[in-house]
Amino acid sequence: MRYVLKLTKLGDAADKVVVVEVLAKRGQRIAAGQPLLLVETDKTTVEVPSPGEGTVVDILVAAGEEVATGAPTFAIEA
Repeated sequence: MRYVLKLTKLGDAADKVVVVEVLAKRGQRIAAGQPLLLVETDKTTVEVPSPGEGTVVDILVAAGEEVATGAPTFAIEA
């Protein structure tokens, strides 16, 4: 089953963040809790973990991109 991961609200952070680094690669097998993105809020840098396991099918964001809460970030095959 394929699903799309969306950026969740990161605590009291702003509704938009900047992607500092994409930590997963297309075709990579990921585990629950594994960091997928490193993002920068107006106050800090935060790792965004995977909510589940699967294989990365597509990466929908890039380093340097500003991303809003709820935006699609990865397509995962479970």
